[in-house]
Amino acid sequence: MSELSFGTEVAEEVLDENGGDAGTVAMSADAFTALEERVLRAVNLVKRERMARSEAELRAVAAEEKVSEQDETIDNLNKEIGSLRAEREAVKQRVDRILSQLDALEG
Repeated sequence: MSELSFGTEVAEEVLDENGGDAGTVAMSADAFTALEERVLRAVNLVKRERMARSEAELRAVAAEEKVSEQDETIDNLNKEIGSLRAEREAVKQRVDRILSQLDALEG
């Protein structure tokens, strides 16, 4: 049964002087106190859930910012790797040219 539900024994209809329904509901003090406690627990639960949700949203925003920063870093590193590979290839070609010149001098 739901935490917020209460049994039918908690409320009783109040009849008017003629025995008709007066349209109101009377509750005992204990039943009202129990209902009040349940409502307060529900309110506290909603407050905690809202706080947890806002904290989760803040963590999500922070994580997205961090990912964005890391994406920029990754892009920069990929560019640097590309330039280093090009430089390595240029150095390799120069070394090969020098070696071929040395071979020509020896021969």
